[in-house]
Parts: sequence; structure tokens; C-alpha cells
Amino acid sequence: MSADELRRNAQRHQRKARFETIYSIIIGIILFVFFALTCAKAHEMAPRIGLGLLSLWCLYFAYHAYKWLWPGRVATHTTLNTTLESYRSQLKKRRDYSRHIWRRSGLPFCLLGLALIVVPELIKSLAAPRLLLNVAPVLTLLGLWFVVFLFQRRRNRRKLQQEIDELAVFERENRG
Repeated sequence: MSADELRRNAQRHQRKARFETIYSIIIGIILFVFFALTCAKAHEMAPRIGLGLLSLWCLYFAYHAYKWLWPGRVATHTTLNTTLESYRSQLKKRRDYSRHIWRRSGLPFCLLGLALIVVPELIKSLAAPRLLLNVAPVLTLLGLWFVVFLFQRRRNRRKLQQEIDELAVFERENRG
């Protein structure tokens, strides 16, 4: 890998990270509005609290997407070591965010909000099993989302670690 290729990779990573961050912020704001409007229309207390939690979590998610995922600037006319360190620190920051995503993204609050919406419906379905058909699609989607989330998170962490390892090899080759 040449110095120019390293700079191009760092800039490509920066553009991709900015797009992902902006996308996450926009999705967070759209979901905030959706859950807030749905919360205002809800009649029962538990789902209303759950929707309120989900709404607040969406704002929290958008804020943390900016705080943790927004990349620093990659200067184009700097030394190779500066570019290398900047690129490595951005990769490590994204890897560490992924490693602690449950705590940093507030996912327990999201899951609590979802539970407050779904559990009352499950309790109602015990009395009338036909109501379980109302909850089954939501539970199926949640299960599917969880599996995809875990798979994608593991894959992203592996790719980030591989890129960090490649930078270490590149640095050793240029020193020796």
C-alpha cells in the first residue's frame, strides 16, 4: 500500500462514515417524530410510556451517532505518519463504539420501550389467543432485526480490526 493509497482509503472511509452518520441522524429524527405522534394518540398508559421512551431514545441515538461516529478531518497534505495515526484512530473509535454498542447507543432503553408496547398485548392475547396474531408480526420482526443486528455488528467489527491490522503491517514495512 502506497502513501497515496493510504490517503485515498482514509478519505473513502471518512466519506462513508459521514454518510452513515448523517443517515443515522436523519432516521433517528424521523423515528422520533413518528413515535412522538403515535405516543400522543395512544390511549393506554404502558404503550404510551413505551412510545415516549422510544421517541426519546431516537433523539439519544441521533445525538450519539454524531458524537461517536462522525469522523475527524483527514488532511490531504500531511505527513504519512499523521495520516496513518488519524486513520487508525478513526478506525479504533468506530470499532470501540461497536464493541460497547449496548451501553453507548442506549439500546436497553429501546428494548424497554418495545417491551412496554408488546408485553401488554401479549398479556391480552393469553385471554384471547386470536390476539396473538396481532403481536406475532412484531415479535417476528424484532427477532429478525436482532439476528441481523448481531451478524452485521460482528462483521463490521471484524472488517475494522482487519483494516487496523493492515495499517500496522503498513507501518512496520515503512519503518524497516
